[in-house]
Amino acid sequence: MRRSYALVLIAALGAAGCTQFPQLDATLTDESRRAPYPDLVPLSGLQARIDGTRIDPGTAPAIEARIDGLKSRATALSGTVIDSDTRARMQQGVQPPAQQ
Repeated sequence: MRRSYALVLIAALGAAGCTQFPQLDATLTDESRRAPYPDLVPLSGLQARIDGTRIDPGTAPAIEARIDGLKSRATALSGTVIDSDTRARMQQGVQPPAQQ
């Protein structure tokens, strides 16, 4: 039984892989259709062009200051939304009327 489910799943995924995307095809220009495929290059050549680190020594304090600011905003927002007087009025409004 599991094998038949697996075969159905594989067939469905295979059919989905052959799907056409007309909206995407419509975005291609004639020039891009005629363009040659890009050259495949070794990954090591691309990695050699990457600069060492992009974070300078002054970045860490700026990030820590931003973290502290966000934490203080989160703390300010974590309090109650409804003050106690309003909550008491709301509770009185939803209680069933006293039976006579």
